[in-house]
Amino acid sequence: MAHQNNANNTSLTWGGVAANKGTPDATTTAHRRALYLKLFSGELFKGFQRNTIARDLITKRTLKNGKSLQFIFTGRTNSEFHVPGQNILGNTDGAPPVAEVTIQCDDLLISSAFVYELDEVLSHYDLRGEISRKIGYALAENYDRRIFRAITKAARQASPIQKTNFLEPGGTQVRVGTNAAGTDAYDADALVNAFYDAAAALDEKGVSMEGRVGVLNPRQYYELIQKVGDSGLINRDEQGEARQRGNGIVEIAGIKIFKSMNIPFFGRFGTKYGGSGATGTGVTDPGNTGSFVSEDMGNQAESASGAPDGQRTVNDYGEGNKFDNSCGLIFQREAVGCVEAIGPQVQVTSGDVSVIYQGDVILGRLAMGAAPLNPAAAVELIAGIAPNTGVAQAF
Repeated sequence: MAHQNNANNTSLTWGGVAANKGTPDATTTAHRRALYLKLFSGELFKGFQRNTIARDLITKRTLKNGKSLQFIFTGRTNSEFHVPGQNILGNTDGAPPVAEVTIQCDDLLISSAFVYELDEVLSHYDLRGEISRKIGYALAENYDRRIFRAITKAARQASPIQKTNFLEPGGTQVRVGTNAAGTDAYDADALVNAFYDAAAALDEKGVSMEGRVGVLNPRQYYELIQKVGDSGLINRDEQGEARQRGNGIVEIAGIKIFKSMNIPFFGRFGTKYGGSGATGTGVTDPGNTGSFVSEDMGNQAESASGAPDGQRTVNDYGEGNKFDNSCGLIFQREAVGCVEAIGPQVQVTSGDVSVIYQGDVILGRLAMGAAPLNPAAAVELIAGIAPNTGVAQAF
């Protein structure tokens, strides 16, 4: 969108079409199309912001004029006593140690739809507004899934600082419950204990209290708030609808808790039904749940198992079966870095193209990438196996 301020009026350019406010010709076809795009943009952004929660919970930077962005990670330094007469030229141990984490931008992510002009004429509802929201949802869903997988990977990694004689803390895995059963993931008491265990681990690794959050799947969240609602762990001023939304109202050990269907959960996204043992949840499938929870990320590794050609990510977010025992995330905003090269943006065809096809292609797009930044700030909740063993540690 380009803005040009004049003495008499303001000119707005949408998709190459100029629209003058307050001018007699504001009802022409060109200006109506400009208004469609304006309304569509607003609906897409609302749909995106309403469904993505990860964007504001991690370290995010805007990428310009390049394909990657460097994040400088500094370790701890020590204190030492001064020796009289000795020059002060920095600590004798050469601290602080520094590491560089480079995060690249993945390929362009798009979601699009063709709007037939006759359908718009005959429809009794706002067709473009509905399509715009669904495109926003699709972009937000993929955005969150990549962020949450990157956090899970961070929880299984060592610190990027590898200087001799320096040992910086890495990621943490906390098992929910004490049994080798996936059903522990829904045990409210076990979840509360896991949150306190995770908070203690973050404290012991010197991770800041500011910006600590946890993300659970919906059934875990609802089990949890039923348990903690009467135990003083929730602000009693926040009840009813606010508590049900899962937008950070519930707090345990200083960790705000969110719910999302996009976290890696027993090898799927957000949910898994049935089964027993290490990867079984014991939850009855309500039926007609759809297939979106098992979609892949478009990684090169996963593309071999069915992703369409052209769906590629530069950063490695891992294959689905590497998350078979993962059941929740607790992290601080330094755990993962994210770079954004292109917004969420909207593009719409117009002019001769619209005439030829008697409709418009409406496209939402974004370009971003995410990767582990400070593993010490990431905790993965697992169920069914002991921490740091077996497939839960491999990628």
